[in-house]
Amino acid sequence: MHRLQFHYTLSRDSSPALVRNPLMDLLQAVATQGSISAGARALGLSYRHVWGELKRWENELGNELVVWEKGQSARLTEFGAKLMWAERQAQARLAPQIEALRGDLERAFAVAFDANAHVVTLYASHDDALTALREHALGPSQLHLDIRFCGSVDAIRGLNEGRCVMAGFHTLQHPAPGSLAERVYKPLLQPGLHKIIGFAERTQGLMVAAGNPLQLQSLQDVQQRKARFINRALGTGTRVVFDELLIQQGLVPTDIQGFERTEPSHTAAALAIASGAADVALGIEVAARAQGLDFVPLVQENYHLVCLKSALDDPAIVALRSVLQSAQWQQQLAAIAGYAPSQCGEVLSLRAVLPWWSFSRRKAHTAPSSV
Repeated sequence: MHRLQFHYTLSRDSSPALVRNPLMDLLQAVATQGSISAGARALGLSYRHVWGELKRWENELGNELVVWEKGQSARLTEFGAKLMWAERQAQARLAPQIEALRGDLERAFAVAFDANAHVVTLYASHDDALTALREHALGPSQLHLDIRFCGSVDAIRGLNEGRCVMAGFHTLQHPAPGSLAERVYKPLLQPGLHKIIGFAERTQGLMVAAGNPLQLQSLQDVQQRKARFINRALGTGTRVVFDELLIQQGLVPTDIQGFERTEPSHTAAALAIASGAADVALGIEVAARAQGLDFVPLVQENYHLVCLKSALDDPAIVALRSVLQSAQWQQQLAAIAGYAPSQCGEVLSLRAVLPWWSFSRRKAHTAPSSV
């Protein structure tokens, strides 16, 4: 069976929506004009070109397309005639769908030709508030957020490698120097090169079945009651937070039943609990509530947006900051379970948000006053 491929063109001119192969024009011309040379003239092409194309297509399709005898008009073979019939049938049946597809493509490409529209490519750790922001920004702001959800580490790497213009990651509030968060994120971020844009505070906690049947209130409870845990993959911000909490509470991975089982998002982890496949996971409240689960808050964290300092004046980043600073967006954000606005849209230095670099300036013999 031969496969089809579709192509489109961009033009200032208005023309009918067609999905058509040039071969069909060649066959139609030959059938109508009665010879290859006359068909070529009708199409404004050379005899050599039309002859070569017909032979190429015969080799590609494995069938003859045109036959002629000396002194006789050229005609389509049965196979060539059936191709023409199939083309006419497909065009007649699919014309409405083709027109609708053309309309969808034109609407998508309209963004490129609209000076008031902006696109921000954002790699980010999974977050429901960003999904809401994407819908909110499509309003009068004409801001299109092209979001790819991935782990926090991969998101910042994507920024540093030029695959996106902004990244989203999250850390516990006031992460301590020497913490796991420092070891993970400090090598990826550089003061003077990167800038934080304030976004949100959110609560992470235990997502548990309705009624919290195992009465889980802490990670120690998860360990002692041998609750079936669903983890997040290495490289995700929530995995960094969870590993940090284990260290803080004197636990090790083998204390947690199911530590090696992972799901790709808060929503997927919540679904696993709702289906009975697991008892508990670390996640965000809005994901738990959406699946009818209970939620036990454990920690507050900041969700950060980060971009290169050199990108701050880009029109798309300016438009995004304007949306974040609007009262309408901040009211919508505050209405999401477990979220609160936090310096929305403000440009912040890494040293102001994360404490790690402030200590690197001290002299070697000077120890930090507290940890």
